[in-house]
Amino acid sequence: MAATTHTVTNQVPPLVGHDVLATDRVLSEAVERHVEPGVLPVALEELGELGRAAGSAQAQEWGAQANAHPPVLRTHDRYGHRVDEVEFHPAWHRLLGHAVSAGLTDAWGRPAGHVRRAAGFLVWTQAEAGHGCPLSMTHAAVPALRTDPELAAVWEPLLTSHTYVEGLRNPREKAGVLFGMGMTEKQGGSDVRSNTTRAEPLSGEGAYLLTGHKWFCSAPMSDGFLVLAQAPGGLSCFLVPRVLPDGTRNVFLIQRLKDKLGNRSNASAEVEFDGTWARLVGEEGRGVRTIIEMVAATRLDCVVGSAALMRQAVAQAVHHSTYRSVFGGPLIDKPLMRNVLADLALESEAATVLAMRLAAAYDADTEAERAFLRLALPAAKYWVTKRCTAVVGEALECLGGNGYVEESGLPRLLREAPLNSIWEGSGNVQALDVLRALQREPQALDAFLREVGKARGADHRLDAAIKGLLTELADLDGVEGRARRLAERFALVLQGSLLVRWAPPEVADTFCASRLGGDWGAAFGTLPHSLDLASVVARARPVAD
Repeated sequence: MAATTHTVTNQVPPLVGHDVLATDRVLSEAVERHVEPGVLPVALEELGELGRAAGSAQAQEWGAQANAHPPVLRTHDRYGHRVDEVEFHPAWHRLLGHAVSAGLTDAWGRPAGHVRRAAGFLVWTQAEAGHGCPLSMTHAAVPALRTDPELAAVWEPLLTSHTYVEGLRNPREKAGVLFGMGMTEKQGGSDVRSNTTRAEPLSGEGAYLLTGHKWFCSAPMSDGFLVLAQAPGGLSCFLVPRVLPDGTRNVFLIQRLKDKLGNRSNASAEVEFDGTWARLVGEEGRGVRTIIEMVAATRLDCVVGSAALMRQAVAQAVHHSTYRSVFGGPLIDKPLMRNVLADLALESEAATVLAMRLAAAYDADTEAERAFLRLALPAAKYWVTKRCTAVVGEALECLGGNGYVEESGLPRLLREAPLNSIWEGSGNVQALDVLRALQREPQALDAFLREVGKARGADHRLDAAIKGLLTELADLDGVEGRARRLAERFALVLQGSLLVRWAPPEVADTFCASRLGGDWGAAFGTLPHSLDLASVVARARPVAD
């Protein structure tokens, strides 16, 4: 029986039972913009199903369960034999199965595949982010394997399959597989050329035995891995299957699972190779070049994943403020809260528009678009992933003490938020990659300037920002120490140009005034009060059915 003093009022209904795609105007518009008309109806149907599933009570429950019951390492069976298996809660498998069946590992061979997959990844990540790791690695392994047509013929149909098959067994007996990656070692971190894992060639063509370790191996329950090791000809890329063609287990010794800040549903491991069979991918001594396209594809997923976390955090903040009453009226109508929400919505929209533009560049696959990606992708990865933590933290505060409680879901988002800034090269790595693109590939800067130039003349603050960027590039003294500053400016100018071209005027005006024009404080909620902030907030509202 409830106590007579405990009458519950002024509580916000849960954000559940809604279509995550249809209620995201920014993402819906991006899909319609980047998917050709002949493919669009099929794409919208697929994404609509995924959007409704992502907003369902069932998917939300799966996400909560997968994080409440993290993976468990089982190194040996009851008889003492090494098995090196990772056990997951059934909710994990349901999330992963739904994602694979929706085509989230299938982008490389279908029309508008990258835009469709990126939109789906952005939608489904909002249900639960941790299982995005094996999805990302599996998707990204395809271009690396294509350097060896024989390997690609065997593995690509399994990697892009829409069938999820749980458990380790001979890949020939499975309708679909997952891949992971292992590059990082204790002594080197991001400096993968200092790796010490050795690869000794066998008599069979392309076969090697690996001896060494990986300090951070992503998705250790996967069917196969792309790893780097030192071969006689230098650092090389190898495919390491968990199960060998004869059905026996490969030597893949999982030492422990990482106890991470967030990403609790996903397993990340330290592994040892001790006479582990591997197949060379590409040429000896060209391991980084072989695996770099995989890294680039996973970096795009870091941008998309951060955009997804931002969108979910902002949706929750706007939803809460719509229904919560304070000081005699809805919280969303209070000028100061409206300013905070508009600022957050602006950051989320800019991240989504940029992520989808990068995905569209992958689909175009022209020389010009590849050059554009060479500069735009590391700049976007640097900036968008760093903005994610700030956005989620501020969105949590919009819910007050309710947001600090686990049941709200915001703490899980906040723990997840820093991940994408670290995965696949942290901030300095991305900033230095921007410099490398500028120094080694002049066509990258040309392609970038052509892209932002499409919006020239539409907003004087954007024009000034482009001019300022060119001025900064004219002085390359101490450029390494300014690499982060440059990466940030590249990202902001690109976001501004995309919003000026494609967003409603009130959104573009607010972005250019604050992010490019300098009329902005050091915290969210400091936008110029004279702008149309109510329209910016209304555009971000998720409407539940």
